[in-house]
Amino acid sequence: MVFRAMAASPELRAVALATVLASPALLPLAPGLTGPLDAATLPKAALPGSFGDLVERVSPAVVSVIATQPRMVQSRAPGEPGGEPGPRGQSLGSGFIIDPTGYIVTNNHVIAEATSVAIVLLDGRELEAEVIGRDDKVDLALLKVEAEAPLPHLAFGDSDAVRVGDWTIAVGNPFGLGGTVTAGIVSARGRDINSGPYDDYLQLDTAINSGNSGGPTFDVDGNVIGINTAIYSPSGGNVGIGFAIPSNLAAPLIDQLKDQGYISRGWLGVQIQNVTPLIAESLALGSAKGALVASVTPASPAARAGLEVGDVITALEGEAIGTVRDLTRRVALAKPGEPQALTVWRKGDETTLTVALGQAPKT
Repeated sequence: MVFRAMAASPELRAVALATVLASPALLPLAPGLTGPLDAATLPKAALPGSFGDLVERVSPAVVSVIATQPRMVQSRAPGEPGGEPGPRGQSLGSGFIIDPTGYIVTNNHVIAEATSVAIVLLDGRELEAEVIGRDDKVDLALLKVEAEAPLPHLAFGDSDAVRVGDWTIAVGNPFGLGGTVTAGIVSARGRDINSGPYDDYLQLDTAINSGNSGGPTFDVDGNVIGINTAIYSPSGGNVGIGFAIPSNLAAPLIDQLKDQGYISRGWLGVQIQNVTPLIAESLALGSAKGALVASVTPASPAARAGLEVGDVITALEGEAIGTVRDLTRRVALAKPGEPQALTVWRKGDETTLTVALGQAPKT
């Protein structure tokens, strides 16, 4: 099984991101439960009769994205020098309008190699799009089109409020079939599929396929709670496990792309590792949480703040750090130059350091 990005091309090429082995696990009963659940005691939740009204409202703001690829060079016969331009390729994806003036969100991998980009509206109009900015680390891109009248647009919802089991609806352009709607639920939260340093995906069983990349996933109120990005599949087709960038991760990055055309990320200047139970015991930490400082970059913000090898960072600005990924993501989202309070466990005591984060290097 592999994770695959979902931009559709004529060859349906897919990028393998990670390989995951799965094994069955026995789950404990929830706290307070001592036996099998009695169906008669469970709350009865009414199933929606239809998502038709929601789909009619949001679909006009969902677009198909057509990215034209560079000409491929066709070689001459063996022994003949040079070559000649071949046909241009196209990558098909999805996107959605977030502003009536024509700003459109999609995935970076949909338009990454494009020489030109166009979008197709639900009513069939095709508009040339300009790439305003992109972020390859979270796989986001912002496009801009010019239209004669204000365009229908969507709003980001609060992905932190989404629970496992909540309904989700996806609209997009799978396999070039624009205007396709699927429904399902949130299967899990906080998934790290090793596609980038800031992975924090919503896992969905909503059917998404090649070409759904960059399209929105909605809650039942029609708010965008995720941006469809990858699927778990042996062949590129849907098998019931897809991944979406949470709106609360995407929205501030989109704002940066809109304002300045690039992403400014905070930089601390440490190498860190997760705290294992054995490490926690050796440090009298109490629980295996936090980020252990393995090294400090000289002259970095961490060095200037007084961080030391062996420190365990347990909170940033009062928010608990459970894993390395928590710290990496929160530092990256923080604004460079603004003072940040680091809660640190050092030699059996808790202390607070103030650090002014730097600008993260581009590499």
